[in-house]
Amino acid sequence: MLKPLRIRQGCTSWTFLLITFEVVEKNGINAAITKIDDIMEIMKFGVNSIPALVIDGKVVLKGRVPSSDEIKQLLTK
Repeated sequence: MLKPLRIRQGCTSWTFLLITFEVVEKNGINAAITKIDDIMEIMKFGVNSIPALVIDGKVVLKGRVPSSDEIKQLLTK
């Protein structure tokens, strides 16, 4: 199972969260989505702009809200 971590703070992050959940549900992707709000935990990933997406410990996207298609592509690589 993929273990994407969605790192967030602020309103655009809610949009990102909703899109991510929709993509996972619509495409039957086996993933556990976890949100991280603690700034110290976020900094451990070296993320300096949010929202961000971490998959299996690797930051694959940060600083913008991607399209549904892009999230699907990242989660199904």
